[in-house]
Amino acid sequence: MKFAGAWVVFLLIKLSYAGKSVEILPSGALSTLEEEEILRVLSHNKSFSTNNFTLVELIGHLRNYTIEPRKETWRNEKYEHTNPFYDEFSEEIDREARRLLQILPAYYPGVGRVSQECKRDAGIFYRELAKFTLWALKMYDATAKMPSGLLSGNLNQFGDFDECIGIQGSEGIQGQYCLTYLQLSIDETRSDLKNLDRLLHSHYAFRSNITDPGHRVPRFNIVNWGVCTPASCSSKDVETSVRDIVTRYTSQTGLKVTVKVNEEMCQVKKESIPKDTMYVSLLFMAMFVLTIIAAYYDHYEIPTNELLLCFSLKRNYKKLVSLERSQNDIPTLHGVRAINAAMLLLAHKSMALFFNPYVNRTNMSEYLGKPWTVIGRAASLYTDPFIMLSGLLTSYSFIGKLKKTGNLDIKNEYLSRLIRLVPSLAALMLFCTYIMPHIGSGPQWNLVVNEHANICKRTWWKNFLFIHNYFGFESMCLTHTHHLGIDTQLFMLSPVMVLLLHKSPKIGAIILTICALFSTALRYFVTYYKQLSNYIFFGTSIKQLFETANYSYTLPSHRLTVYILGISVGYLLRYLPRDYKMNKTSVQIGWIVCTIMFCLAFFGPAHMGSISYKYNAVDAAMYNAFAPIGWCAIFAWVIIMHYTGNTNGWLSRFLSWKGFLITTRISYAIYLTQFPIYFYNVGKTRSAEHYEFFSMQFNLNELVWIIVLSITLTLLVDTPVQNIKNYLMKKSPVPEPTTKLLKIQ
Repeated sequence: MKFAGAWVVFLLIKLSYAGKSVEILPSGALSTLEEEEILRVLSHNKSFSTNNFTLVELIGHLRNYTIEPRKETWRNEKYEHTNPFYDEFSEEIDREARRLLQILPAYYPGVGRVSQECKRDAGIFYRELAKFTLWALKMYDATAKMPSGLLSGNLNQFGDFDECIGIQGSEGIQGQYCLTYLQLSIDETRSDLKNLDRLLHSHYAFRSNITDPGHRVPRFNIVNWGVCTPASCSSKDVETSVRDIVTRYTSQTGLKVTVKVNEEMCQVKKESIPKDTMYVSLLFMAMFVLTIIAAYYDHYEIPTNELLLCFSLKRNYKKLVSLERSQNDIPTLHGVRAINAAMLLLAHKSMALFFNPYVNRTNMSEYLGKPWTVIGRAASLYTDPFIMLSGLLTSYSFIGKLKKTGNLDIKNEYLSRLIRLVPSLAALMLFCTYIMPHIGSGPQWNLVVNEHANICKRTWWKNFLFIHNYFGFESMCLTHTHHLGIDTQLFMLSPVMVLLLHKSPKIGAIILTICALFSTALRYFVTYYKQLSNYIFFGTSIKQLFETANYSYTLPSHRLTVYILGISVGYLLRYLPRDYKMNKTSVQIGWIVCTIMFCLAFFGPAHMGSISYKYNAVDAAMYNAFAPIGWCAIFAWVIIMHYTGNTNGWLSRFLSWKGFLITTRISYAIYLTQFPIYFYNVGKTRSAEHYEFFSMQFNLNELVWIIVLSITLTLLVDTPVQNIKNYLMKKSPVPEPTTKLLKIQ
């Protein structure tokens, strides 16, 4: 080996290089310094005079030195922008500063062709740092330094975010925190570097490029390095200075480094809250107060307008926790929804965890590079049953109305659906766009919180027209709501499908079967020819994930198969008697076939999660085409068997548990709130942690917050609006579950 590891260490140290005016220890000296030698350098004195101070003694002396009783010298307004003891201890401080910066060089933002303002403030910073002025020491201290554990994946260093943005220096200098992106690559002819490169990048669990969008899917193999600079330095200045420093020390090595600093990733201390945020906050407060007032009138039975009681917290809470079923309820639906919602929560949580730095990230990748991780990698599967259930409930409701009245008020159905979906979506969008950006901070806050808010400010109207799924996954407001667009578009077509089956069952069945086969074939060929992958295999590229979403996953034409399956099941449930009995042979064959399909869909792609797996287009195409059918088939079969009384086994009893009625009522809110909570915690993460699967994957605190906020959204927005709709339309104040369940998960 050619000591490739030493080059990586040398590179990361040079990110803190202070410029030519500072003496830098040769790389050979760094490799030979032992702990005792470093201590000897720091404690060395020119003489035994009591006027000479080591760095440690000087700091201790300053702690005891006071100008006014009970007032820290560092906090005195007279000296807050300079070291008050430099004149007295200039020789000692100069010596100690020089030695400190030789061992741990400072990042100097004035290097290269930067703006004059940046160069001026950088000069002031370096001058005050040489004097050990507190604010300059903080700026130096807040910048990320060389860590241990590089070969364990401890490559992302955030520095000290809060210390940096809190700096107020001399001559108006303010601290600015910038998260710089570094893409490390090796000379492919250097086979000696490849193993080290793989360890540094944690086996490339995701393959990303520095230009990939990072707000929705993590740029896993890009190094995140926090630097603290004067606020006068623009993101371009920081990028220039870092690139200049890195280039000096990598031009003759086997390492190639690309540097990028995005404008939004440079942050300063926030001073005020925008008016828009205040207005939206007042709106939410007014809604909360209204529910309390309505609950007061309801509790004490004070006569008032029925519209006011629609907001009653007491009345709506009773509806939420009620375990009574309606006459037309399909019991097993609630369990199917709850199971897939839980699986989806875990899968989404897995993706969020990849944003964070870990001291053992390489071990994390090795742990997750095993076949059993199919549980988290098959996230797309867990959304398909919701599409199927939506088709099932739509068909079940429409057929019931056609049998009862002979006609279908399509305009009223469309309006009811919009009233069901829009209020909660609007409330979440207002919160994520105007309030959430101002309730936290952190190194990645602007990336995973503010960037989503900015996108929503530009493209919110697409969400309310339910066409946002056509405009690219990377530029979508509230990307996790793409499912609403898909299902709403399919719902718009549902009356045609249902009427075909109702008016001419044979012709309708043939046409819908052809459409389902076409959708399946479309998924296969698009996946194969465009090299997509709906399964997150080990080493998936970010580009591939976005292209899969844009060309397949977010298009209703590719999700039509399972929707038609749901339409067909809903039709059967309306026409099959509740006591319809099938012969045992048919039942057993049905269970065997559906179980095999389920296992193939879920466990079949397990080998694709292996750390040694190489992408195969046929594997990806087969999975995208047939896995949704196999996964949904067993749930459809259980629903039919339980509804007709042909089974009462443990699975059907579990899925029909009454407690799932409550999860159904908050399922739409859970779907909406989970990603904002995940990204809130990602944005607030300030340092690397030790990755532990169970404690991080099953975060009880996070789960509690999701449930609490989902209940809040349901009680304050969803249920009151539905009560108002029912009141105005002169219907029962309690909507039928078959109508309520039309909302999309």
